[in-house]
Amino acid sequence: MLHDYRPRGMTRLRILFVTPYVPSPLRVRPYHLIRQLSQRGHRVTVAGLCTPEEEQAVAALRAECERVETLPLSWSRALWNCIRQRPAGMPLQALYTHSAAMQRLLQDELRAAAVDNGRQAPYDLVHIEHLRAARLGLVAHNLPCVYDAVDCISRLLEHAATRAASRMVRCAARFDLNRTRRFEAWLLGQFDCTLTASEADKQALVELAAPPGQRMRGIPAMHSGAAGVPAIAVLPNGVDLAYFQPSDAPREPATLVFVGRMSYHANVTAILWFVHDVLPLIWAQRPDTQLLIVGSHPVRAVRQLGRRYGPRVAVTGYVPDTRPFLARATVSVSPLLYAVGMQNKILEAMAMGTPVVATPPGCAALHVQPGTDLLVAEGAAHFAAQVVRLLDDAALRRGLAEEGRRYVQDDHDWHAVGTQLEDIYCEAAARFRARTTVAGPPLASRSEDGTC
Repeated sequence: MLHDYRPRGMTRLRILFVTPYVPSPLRVRPYHLIRQLSQRGHRVTVAGLCTPEEEQAVAALRAECERVETLPLSWSRALWNCIRQRPAGMPLQALYTHSAAMQRLLQDELRAAAVDNGRQAPYDLVHIEHLRAARLGLVAHNLPCVYDAVDCISRLLEHAATRAASRMVRCAARFDLNRTRRFEAWLLGQFDCTLTASEADKQALVELAAPPGQRMRGIPAMHSGAAGVPAIAVLPNGVDLAYFQPSDAPREPATLVFVGRMSYHANVTAILWFVHDVLPLIWAQRPDTQLLIVGSHPVRAVRQLGRRYGPRVAVTGYVPDTRPFLARATVSVSPLLYAVGMQNKILEAMAMGTPVVATPPGCAALHVQPGTDLLVAEGAAHFAAQVVRLLDDAALRRGLAEEGRRYVQDDHDWHAVGTQLEDIYCEAAARFRARTTVAGPPLASRSEDGTC
């Protein structure tokens, strides 16, 4: 039996949270959603894949939820997944994190819990994180299921196919684009609710929505979608405001910072453009300016920036805590030439009271007031001018720092996001009840020829 869901003061739920990686402070969104659910009294079990570098994060995650079950996923195994299953017509994002062992673990978990507890359903709801875990989550056929797509990956690939700095990334995006469009469209009919972090990504998925009844061959169908209409909700990202706080330490006079995973193609494209096209214009007026590039796994092109322009450009690689770098910087730059979703790098800088200069794609998902909460610039000359303006104007920096922090407090507190998520769970359960009452429990069907 399902609990009687209520938007406020709702019954404590047992939630199975399925992820393709280990949620951690570096995997901000799922980590803080789990924390919020646990703090509200819900019992969360996380089932996720774990790469060798994520093993240390498992202990921290166990402190935030009831149970954590992980299975290893090596890079060699991920590569073999893509090679072995490539004819299936599914996107690489769905292939390389596929794990038959994890599917068996989830099936065994559901079966064992049902026997142990004597209940028809061992969990009240399944929450599936990201497109990479979507196939894993399809084993839960008789429960309300919420799928957090986070971003529209097709939309990201459309941008990357023409704008990524790396030719290899452009080619890979073109190769995978149509596969991803078909897969994302099909996924919308498999879950009781799909989440995105931004309105633009929601609209992109709406436009992709597949006709009712369309099948994705090679994997089981889960739900046909309530009334054939996919439910898509926007759940914004938040910021841990107790963790990201302004520092009393003095800031360095002309230090810029860019924070982000430096193997991610959008970040690589952004920082290469900034260093090659924008930074020389800044140096022409403020030769004392230095740039900190802070983030894990910098690709070769990024590492070369440090060697070529050092010491005025420093590439840190992985750091356990980005706050000291945000605290010392005069300005945080977000020169993204393309982006999807909501940029936590901007929100965290604003929460730290670090003034931000961003391109329109970087802040498109935020309801900010340009000139009040942050500065927005388009094109190299304009971006450089806005940075120099901030470096030269202490009063403007103070104003942006105060208003930026206030914006994050008002619009991106994880506590408010947690309340929204509870409401979404309530709505997903209602859709599940309506669907199963009218049509009966969904049956899995399977086709083996591996085409769309």
